[in-house]
Amino acid sequence: MHRTEGRLADGREIFFYDDAPTDRTIRDERPRTPRTSGSELRYDPLLREWVSIAAARQDRTHLPSTDQCPLCPSTPQRQTEIPESSYDVAVFENRFPSFHGDLAAPTPDVSPDALSGEHRPGGGRCEVICFTSDHTTSLSGLPVERMRTLVDAWADRTRELLALDSVEQVYCFENRGEDIGVTLHHPHGQIYGYPFMTPRTRTMLDSARDYRDRTGRNLYADVLEAERSAVERVVLENEGWTAFVPAWARWPVEVHLYPREHVETLDGLEDAQRDQLAEIYRELLIRCDGIYDMSLPYISGWHQAPSSAESGLHRLHLQLFSPRRTATKLKYLAGSESGMGVFVNDVAPEQIAARLRAPVGSVA
Repeated sequence: MHRTEGRLADGREIFFYDDAPTDRTIRDERPRTPRTSGSELRYDPLLREWVSIAAARQDRTHLPSTDQCPLCPSTPQRQTEIPESSYDVAVFENRFPSFHGDLAAPTPDVSPDALSGEHRPGGGRCEVICFTSDHTTSLSGLPVERMRTLVDAWADRTRELLALDSVEQVYCFENRGEDIGVTLHHPHGQIYGYPFMTPRTRTMLDSARDYRDRTGRNLYADVLEAERSAVERVVLENEGWTAFVPAWARWPVEVHLYPREHVETLDGLEDAQRDQLAEIYRELLIRCDGIYDMSLPYISGWHQAPSSAESGLHRLHLQLFSPRRTATKLKYLAGSESGMGVFVNDVAPEQIAARLRAPVGSVA
């Protein structure tokens, strides 16, 4: 891994991860402006979940023209968030964070009379990760070598963020496409350091614990083996990884990517596993773009074990999903999904798996 670190004009950290050793002198020549204020956490006593109130995000950059993109390299005429003339992978603290603050993660104990929502100062950290300095490409269009650099960057940031007292769980993800709600077109993702265990992870860990107590086995391992045995929903495999459409897929296009060996966080991957991940993930993204012969809008994110999770219970895995149910139609989260959390999928998982298995360019 070839990493260089520095500071932006307002004090935010920035990191460069290069495919090969590169000499960098990081100098942000923009005026020193005050940093965006932190977020506030409020507790929902009905769902027993934390909500972040981050009002400063209302002023974040929204779909600028290409010549005003803040994620492109800086030039003598225009200084951006990236104070270099080119880069491979760049990571910096988000100027408009959803979670921000140095306070330790909140304890699960909440006052029983906090019926209007207990308020606590925000914690956690949000980073932006840029996959390339090329504004016009996409992650699927990058070479395997760049994907491998990205894997190292994800792993390195996971390790460092989990070491912070204010971070309980790390989520590396990419929002792609205006259908998803992106506000910047430049190929990039985000890394959230949550100051608490997320609701989805809490539910998954409860399920894994119950399953282990009943069977003595690991739930994630058995789900993977069940899908591999069923065959019909497996999309791609290599020596270290399996991509499959889960039988219970909620979204029209949904793929899970599991390591064959037990790993709990990205920084726990060995070099060989990282090589294999770079290869299979790139191929998976190419196939996703081929399913409707278009740039598929999607959310793709890594589920990792929180700091407080019992060792051996959670398993690292990626979930990629898209609301696009045909080339011209979107799946909207309407009454049942948004109001009650009950998904109704209009597309059979087996059908999507078959389309993703088909050679790129052969899907009608």
